[in-house]
Amino acid sequence: MPSLTSLAPAGPTATRSRTTATARRLMAICGTLLAALLCALSVGASSASAHAALTSTDPADGSVVKTAPREVTLNFSEGVLLSGDSVRVLDPKGKRVDTGKTAHVGGKSSTAAAGLHSGLPDGTYTVAWKAVSEDSHPVSGAFTFSIGAPSKTTAKVSTGGESDGTVGTLYGIGRYAAYGGFAALVGGCVFAGLCRSSRPVRKIAVGGWVTVFTATLLLLLLRGPYTDGEGIGGVLDLGRLGDVLSTKPGAALLSRLLLLGAAAIFLAVLFGSYTRRSGDAEVDARRRQDLAFGLGFGGTVMAVGLAATWAMAEHASVGLQRQLAMPVDVIHLIAVGVWMGGLASLAVTLWAGEPIERAAVRRFSRLAFGSVVALVVTGLYQSWRQVGSWGALTDTEYGRWLLVKVGLVAVLVGIAAVSRRWTGRLTDATAEAGAEKETEAEAESASEAASDAKATTEARAEAGTDAETAAAVKAAQPTRTGAADAAIDTPAEAMSAKAKSAAAKSGEAESGEESDDGDPVRAAQLARQRAAKGKATTRRERDADRERSGLRRSVIAETVVAVVLLAVATVLSGTQPGRAETEQAGAAATQPGRDRLNVDPVSVLIPYNTGPKSGRGKAVVMIEPALPGDNALHVFTTDLADRPVDVPEVKLSLTLGSKGIGPLRIPLERLSTGHWSARTVQLPMAGTWQLSLTVRTSDIDQVTETRNVKVAQ
Repeated sequence: MPSLTSLAPAGPTATRSRTTATARRLMAICGTLLAALLCALSVGASSASAHAALTSTDPADGSVVKTAPREVTLNFSEGVLLSGDSVRVLDPKGKRVDTGKTAHVGGKSSTAAAGLHSGLPDGTYTVAWKAVSEDSHPVSGAFTFSIGAPSKTTAKVSTGGESDGTVGTLYGIGRYAAYGGFAALVGGCVFAGLCRSSRPVRKIAVGGWVTVFTATLLLLLLRGPYTDGEGIGGVLDLGRLGDVLSTKPGAALLSRLLLLGAAAIFLAVLFGSYTRRSGDAEVDARRRQDLAFGLGFGGTVMAVGLAATWAMAEHASVGLQRQLAMPVDVIHLIAVGVWMGGLASLAVTLWAGEPIERAAVRRFSRLAFGSVVALVVTGLYQSWRQVGSWGALTDTEYGRWLLVKVGLVAVLVGIAAVSRRWTGRLTDATAEAGAEKETEAEAESASEAASDAKATTEARAEAGTDAETAAAVKAAQPTRTGAADAAIDTPAEAMSAKAKSAAAKSGEAESGEESDDGDPVRAAQLARQRAAKGKATTRRERDADRERSGLRRSVIAETVVAVVLLAVATVLSGTQPGRAETEQAGAAATQPGRDRLNVDPVSVLIPYNTGPKSGRGKAVVMIEPALPGDNALHVFTTDLADRPVDVPEVKLSLTLGSKGIGPLRIPLERLSTGHWSARTVQLPMAGTWQLSLTVRTSDIDQVTETRNVKVAQ
């Protein structure tokens, strides 16, 4: 069967140069897209990384109770993992008044309770909590309640609830690398076993194994500092590694490392005994047949096991229909690996100019199509399960990232359709080229046979003439002694040797090679020259094939988009699902006491003037419902004619000076022209808060205005 590399080079040099330049521009554009999107992901994902949301508390946030409660109870939107100090209760002086033991209520994993000491005096108490949601993401927060009547409090707790910046960044990189390594490992092995095994494909598979192993080890070491909000120095505290391994995410990471150990043996067999060629086709076929079933079964088990380490510790393991969601997630992950890892394997094979049969390309095309079908089916189910409603697609962070993912999948499928067309052309071109090459070979063989016959006839004629001439010369020469014959024959032999040496050197010169004369340095130089010449020849042949170049460019474009798509999928796995966010908002709206007060939102008009004429306008800040606890905050900027207008930057902070609280910096998200919002603003207590608003209208022009807003009890 003809291979892709069997095609004869065709096309002018200008066309090849133009093709190479186009490929370079395509790679530059795709690389820029990837860098820009990754930067956007790192910024956009930070605001919505919590999954388990606090839905209610007892006592309620901001409430006043007549008598001291026996315990504090928290309810979450999904199950959480607790530690001994997950819930801390501080009195007005900042002293702990809880018993130091936190547990689930009635065995429900979505609850947490901490007992309180008896005889607590009146005043305002602060509850600081932290936990790990069942899908492995840390969450934390704080709220207040009062006994008898509110009072001043000096309790200070961390309100961020976020991991250390360096630890969080490294943890995110590790998660992305683990996903990418898994895809490369699975896709590379499938491509090598079913389509074509080569050195570049082996590098993809082995590189994927190394990447996922290193990333998993990094995640295991970072897990403790990541969940506890500590700095990078916490990695050195190996004592907490036991606590990490006792949790579900830690056990999943350890299981992944053990499975990767078995996967190393699988790789050694796949790229060793299975693909090794002994020269005897029958023996090779028998050996491959003996190993095929074991490799197929073992590879499937390991791929399912590795995918399950994600499914059992992330989104699929919590929420509704988890018994169905986890197997669906395993299928989804394996389909991603087969498609994306196979794309990378095909791309490096085409780029390296490795011979690959047309049947192998068509086989991978069918395999990729099946993977896409599996991705669509499982993705639809996961989307319904995580989003829950059409409105959540646009109203939640998870829904918006999901729309980005769907768009990238559509782009990827479109490029895949182009690749399939190139594959069809490649098949036809390969068959025609093979027929042309066989015809040319037959003509060349016939021509060589005719030339050889002619040369043989001429040689015989010349040999006969030379023999007759030599006999005549010998008859005319006088008889000499043996010494004289030696004196005359020796120069002739020497001349014959020199002629042979000259002919040999001439042959070497014509072939473009030189003798190394036994010099190892010169031999190494010649070897490098031959390798460079062979590599250049391979690239010329590769770039001269129009169909092959078209397929290579489309596959590389697919691979780059797949890398970006994998980044979006990683962000989605670290973003609170739309269904949970919607349920959290609904629970917050129906908290006890909130619906009975019927308090109107607080709205403040703040004119601003940064100097130039274009820097004049008005800002309206709205806080809803302006009560202790969770609040929604909106900022609207307009020009002097009340038309919405965008400004480069808006910053806002709140300070309660009488209680020594703040400034609390509120991260704002731009929703539309002239509209910024913060969905969850925690105001621990009532009082007159100072609002500080900074508006920047250019690189150098900005102004800060302050106003007072009243938060009711």
